[in-house]
Amino acid sequence: MNKHVYRIKTQSPEETVAFGRVFASQLRPNDLIALYGDLAAGKTTFTKGVCEYFNSDQPATSPTFTLINEYAGDLPIFHFDCYRIKHPDEIMMLGFEEYLEKDGIVLVEWPELIQIHIPDDSIELHLTYKNEKTREIEIRTPRRMEI
Repeated sequence: MNKHVYRIKTQSPEETVAFGRVFASQLRPNDLIALYGDLAAGKTTFTKGVCEYFNSDQPATSPTFTLINEYAGDLPIFHFDCYRIKHPDEIMMLGFEEYLEKDGIVLVEWPELIQIHIPDDSIELHLTYKNEKTREIEIRTPRRMEI
C-alpha cells in the first residue's frame, strides 16, 4: 500500500502535544496509529495531545505496565504499549482485534513487536529524539492529511 509521507519537527514537549491535537482533528473512528520510536522519543507526549483533542476523561500516561489504557471522551481512545510483549500473539489475548472495531482511536507504542497484527492501512508515526527538546516526526499515512 502506498502511503503519503510528511515530516515535521517539534521544539518542545508542548509543541509535540500541540501537534497531537492538530493531528487528532483528522482522525476517524477505527484509525490505528502505530507509534515507532526509542524510549523518550515522544510517543506518550504525542498521545497526550490526541487525548486532549478528544476531551478524554483523563490525561494520557504510559501504559507500559498495564499494556493498555482506555480513555473515554468524544471518541474512545485505546492506548497500547507493547514494550513488554514477548511474543506478537500475546496482544491477541488482550482482545486487540476487537479494539480495532470499537469505533475509537487505537494508538500502539512499540508496534514493531506485534507487527504481524498491525493492519496495512494503519497510520505510522516515526518519532526520533534529537535532543532534550527537539523531535523529528515522520508520518506515513494511506490518505492525505493536513500536516
